[in-house]
Amino acid sequence: MQALWMVLASFAFATMAVCVKVASDWFNASELVFWRGLLGMLFMWLFARRQGVSLRTAHGGMHAWRSLVGVLSLGAWFYAIGGLPLATAMTLNYLSSVWIAAFLVGGALVTWNPRSGSMLRQGPVALAVLAGFAGVVLLLRPTIDKDQLFAGLVGLLSGLASAFAYLQVMALGKLGEPEARTVFYFALGSALAGAVGVALTGVSPWDWLHAAWLLPVGLFASLGQWCMTRAYSHGATLVVASLQYSGIVFGAIYSVVLFHDTIAPMGWIGMALIVASGVAATILRERAAPNAPAEEH
Repeated sequence: MQALWMVLASFAFATMAVCVKVASDWFNASELVFWRGLLGMLFMWLFARRQGVSLRTAHGGMHAWRSLVGVLSLGAWFYAIGGLPLATAMTLNYLSSVWIAAFLVGGALVTWNPRSGSMLRQGPVALAVLAGFAGVVLLLRPTIDKDQLFAGLVGLLSGLASAFAYLQVMALGKLGEPEARTVFYFALGSALAGAVGVALTGVSPWDWLHAAWLLPVGLFASLGQWCMTRAYSHGATLVVASLQYSGIVFGAIYSVVLFHDTIAPMGWIGMALIVASGVAATILRERAAPNAPAEEH
C-alpha cells in the first residue's frame, strides 16, 4: 500500500506541475508559491479537522527551518517549470537523491580514516553521483536553449534545496508529527514566503479565468504532499523511495503530449541516467539511514 501512495503522490506532483506551467503565463513564481501555500493551508485545515488532528505543535522552530528550505526549493522549481520543458524541470528537481549521495561522499572525505576503509565503501556512492551529474549534462545541453540556461541553474537549485529539506523532514518524522500537521506548516511557510515575494515583485493583473488554475495547483500539491508523507509514515522502504522517480515519467508524458515539447535522444538518455543514479543513491542512502525522508513539493 505504501508503494501505491508514492505513485499517487508522484502523479499528483506531476499534475500540479502542469497546472503551474499553464498558470505561469499569468502569475510569477512568488504568486504561485503564495497561492499554493494559502490553498494548501485551507485544504489541510479542513482535512485535519475531519481527522480530529490538532494543528498545535511543540516544534515550531523545526517546522520553520523545514519551511525555509522547502519554500526555497518550491520557488526555484516553480520558476524552472515556467522557463523549461516540463520534463526537464521535473528531472532537475528529482536530483535531490543524487545530491544526498554527494553529501555522503563529501562527509566521507572530511572524516576519512585510511584504516577504516570508508572510502572504499563510498565508491558506489561516488559512481552514483558521477552518473547523476553526467545525466544532467546530457539532459540540459540538448533541451535548453541559451536563453533558458538561468532557468536550468535554478532547477538545479531546487533539487539541492530539496536535499537539505530531506534532513528536516526525517527529524520531524522521528518526533511523530502527524502528516496533516506537517503538510499544514509547510503550506503556511509557503504562503508567508510567497507573500514576501509578491510584496517585492508586485501583483499580476487578475483574471478569474486564469486564476482558476490556482485551485488545482493547491489541491494537487496538498494531495501529493499528504500521499508522500503517508507513504513514508511507517518508515521508508526501498520500493517506495525508488517509486518517487515515477514523477519523472509522468512529467515526460505530460511534457510531450500536452505541451508538445521535443526532447532530443540525448535528453532521454540523460533522464534515464538520472533516474538510475537516483535509485542507486536511494539504495545506498537507505543502507546508511533506514528512515530516509521524502520529497518536498
